Amino acid sequence: MTQPASSIILAIDGGGSRCRIAMERAGEVIRVESGPANVSSNFDGAVAQIHLGLERLSVAAELPLAELYEVPAFLGLAGVVSSEIACRLQRALPLSRPHIEDDRPAALRGALGTAEGAIAHCGTGSFLASQIKGTRHIVGGWGQQLGDEGSAQWLGRLALARTLDVVDGLAPATGLSASLLARFSGSAEIVSFASQASPMEFGAFAKDVTRYAKGGDALAIKLMHQGACYIAETLPRIGWTPGHRLCLTGGLAPEYLVYLPEQMQEDLRPPQGDPLSGALALAREFAAQAQPETRPGQHNE
Repeated sequence: MTQPASSIILAIDGGGSRCRIAMERAGEVIRVESGPANVSSNFDGAVAQIHLGLERLSVAAELPLAELYEVPAFLGLAGVVSSEIACRLQRALPLSRPHIEDDRPAALRGALGTAEGAIAHCGTGSFLASQIKGTRHIVGGWGQQLGDEGSAQWLGRLALARTLDVVDGLAPATGLSASLLARFSGSAEIVSFASQASPMEFGAFAKDVTRYAKGGDALAIKLMHQGACYIAETLPRIGWTPGHRLCLTGGLAPEYLVYLPEQMQEDLRPPQGDPLSGALALAREFAAQAQPETRPGQHNE
């Protein structure tokens, strides 16, 4: 006999690299993954990955899909930049009780819980967020064309741009620039790649930057300082002050640690949990409200 849907919650955390789905049932959490789920850059692809993840979860939890669709669900997805997109996603999914927001609140909740502080999230994309004196403030996360400073895709794209400066004779060659030029067989191929590269493809070069920076490469270190400068200058503008806890989340953000001001380094704390655990916490709150209608979230806080 299956567990009543009223005692089960569902959480979905979707980003530019992967989609993670979790179900909590009687204290047990079951997690599965599927592919990228950014609803702005690839709406249909994101919907397909959510469907795939739900199917995998159904199998892992031994719960029929029809019953899984009835569970109260919190969805935190990259690319939900308006209520219109949230409503479009609601119509495209079979879930009967979803609450849809972008992926940033879940990451903030996962890292800080209910404590005061701020986070700098740098994965494929990026954003900065704080929760201080009951107020949540989130900035950034506007995507490859308009923002995501400090993110992996931003760092990789900037590395290629600065490598072209070397080609133009505007900057001295370094190990990083030489490596990128060799990999692409010259500047023309870099330009061709950049004209159609996805955020994940740009982001793959962030590993080159961080590796060369650790080896003392001047260009790589300059790029890392630039990303850290964005974090250090922006966090105080959303309420962070010395003494507040600070978490670096996402695959890239911890690489900026040594480039941050000393005071920020002193206030760094490990995240309490990941974005999916934050999505589960928000799913519990949503389910506790016992309101069956969908209330799509807004992007701006």
